[in-house]
Amino acid sequence: MSARSSSDGNAPGAPASTAPGGVMPARPLAIHLSPATPMSHPELRPPNDPAPHALAPQVLAPAVIVDDYLRLLVEGLDFPTNLRDAIAYGLYGGGKRLRPLLAWWSAAAVSGQTGPRAGEASLPAGAAVELVHAFSLVHDDLPAMDDDDIRRGRPTLHRATSEAMAILAGDAMLNLAYAHLAKVIARPTLLGTLVSELALGTSGMIAGQVYDTLGGFAPAMSGEDKLITIHTNKTGALLRASCRMGALCAMGPSPDERLLTTITTYSDAIGLMFQIVDDIIDVTQPPEHAGKKTGKDIEAGKLTYPGVLGLDASNARVEDLRRIALDAAASLGPAAQPLSQIAEYMAVRTK
Repeated sequence: MSARSSSDGNAPGAPASTAPGGVMPARPLAIHLSPATPMSHPELRPPNDPAPHALAPQVLAPAVIVDDYLRLLVEGLDFPTNLRDAIAYGLYGGGKRLRPLLAWWSAAAVSGQTGPRAGEASLPAGAAVELVHAFSLVHDDLPAMDDDDIRRGRPTLHRATSEAMAILAGDAMLNLAYAHLAKVIARPTLLGTLVSELALGTSGMIAGQVYDTLGGFAPAMSGEDKLITIHTNKTGALLRASCRMGALCAMGPSPDERLLTTITTYSDAIGLMFQIVDDIIDVTQPPEHAGKKTGKDIEAGKLTYPGVLGLDASNARVEDLRRIALDAAASLGPAAQPLSQIAEYMAVRTK
């Protein structure tokens, strides 16, 4: 699966297909970056250009609502107790809830709402994406994949339980994501579109993991093109799904393609930026700060932005993408201010 596509949202040579409801599930686009310039990572950002190192409380506030929603979802499962406990361990591991927050604030941005419940329509979508994300982390940590013992400062699920339980809990979370959408989304056209968006994001994530760990690149690709292919799939595809699904939940039966295109531009930029920053964290932060083992990607011989371009050029890429994301968010109006704050935070985070 390639990370690049034609301007109409389909990969070159791919047949055009429209999801139920007339919305074309969008494939990750190529992101064209300007030449490297001095940029804004915290140690390099000019003093007169401050950026937040933490999200404002009002931007984070929906995470509490999301947590309650997820807890009710898990508590209602008719599963063996040990499986339900394993799902809870993987799902409530102290994560940022970035993907549900992006769904929430994308819904608010396209609806123009700014109140404390502005993005509430996105909750089913945000929960579904978070379940897929949690599944991916549980499986990524397994010995056959990244072989990690620590995740968010505590033992990974296969260390806390067993490899068998971690595999099964991950499988269950992936299935639950789609089952939950089918259970709570009443409009058939919206359900079909959300399922298509989530499937495309999940497929991209899996393809990106294959590129990252097993290869499969087209011949003669440059190092940076390989990195863009990895990251726009492995990380960016699910972030894109978060934003688009949240927006779709707030749009009604006739989605606004202009707004969806803007949301997609924003999500593509933060998706690649997120993983470049992750690569930077892997070589600049100690494990106790990052909450996970660092330095492992270079040890494993994986492609990383600092490894291919160096730290300065990697930081320059982050700045370029930050500006793309901020321009897109600004065009959506005042209700998209939280999306701007998230982009700023993502550019300077250190864990």
